[in-house]
Amino acid sequence: MRFGIIGSGSWGTALAKLLTDNHHPISWTVRNEQVVKQIQLRRHNPNYLHTVRFDTSLLSLNASPGETVRNADAIVVAVPSAYVTATLSQLDEQMLEGKKIISAVKGILPEHNLLLNDYLKNYFQFPLENYFTIMGPCHAEEVAAEKLSYLTFSGINEEKTQEIAMYFQGANLNAVVNNDVYGVQFAAILKNIYALGAGIAHGLEYGDNFQSVLIANCADEMAGFLRRAGIANMEVGVHKQAELKKRKSPNYAASVYLGDLLVTSYSLFSRNRTFGNMIGKGYSVISAQLEMNMVAEGYNASKSIYLINEQLGADIPIATAIYKILWEHVSPAEGFRLIEENLI
Repeated sequence: MRFGIIGSGSWGTALAKLLTDNHHPISWTVRNEQVVKQIQLRRHNPNYLHTVRFDTSLLSLNASPGETVRNADAIVVAVPSAYVTATLSQLDEQMLEGKKIISAVKGILPEHNLLLNDYLKNYFQFPLENYFTIMGPCHAEEVAAEKLSYLTFSGINEEKTQEIAMYFQGANLNAVVNNDVYGVQFAAILKNIYALGAGIAHGLEYGDNFQSVLIANCADEMAGFLRRAGIANMEVGVHKQAELKKRKSPNYAASVYLGDLLVTSYSLFSRNRTFGNMIGKGYSVISAQLEMNMVAEGYNASKSIYLINEQLGADIPIATAIYKILWEHVSPAEGFRLIEENLI
């Protein structure tokens, strides 16, 4: 199988490392020509994960998503959700026929309030059976440092998903497979919102005791949203018969749900937590964005989930308060007074 990657940020770079470490050649869309030259000359991405060195004989670098799609059977989309529509607008329906799309996007496409698979279906007639996701918990920085990590690969056909996952599996990367395409994506979106909230709490100088209560309540709120959205197997301590017998079947305590929420809320690598910390300390949204120079997916996600939930009707007071802080100019202190009233 020939792989392509669209996106050269930290996550795209980490995924390129996993594939090339396993000696798989890739076609890689890197939009900046100077970055292309630096990778070819210095064998690393000058903007992200500087310690990662590539065997450039395995890299076919280009500036066009269309070229990557033409040269690959499976295309990893690893750009921030806010830029996905503009990136994929360069493609047409025929270009994607017979291809596999592997989403490493951890957000909703904000212009449409759609998950990537629904956007592809609506605008490219792309079938769900050829759509897969790569989700955490997995910080790109730890992949670069070759720390043992777990990634969850999701697709509606577990055998096909397992086949894709094995291309990424390695000494420092364990691949977990499930078939919950919608659940893993919504969980990834929600955990970014809650991690941003954990950062706000830190910026407001709440302590560890409060943070533990906050994240426990976020976990409960996330499970309630997922159930309301029709996601099954949200119990803890209960496992169904696994289709693939090597591991227990995933439930809510699995790494892709609860595990990703925990690491994104607590880790210093978390850009959402960092962004929230700035908001809690009094930065404006624009100032925090300029200071970070990186995308915090939880910002746009908070508005998207708020709008989606107007129809869904899940009980999400924490996510709603975070939305109001970011989008309706409620002060962080006042927003967290509202959150405090709902914690158990």
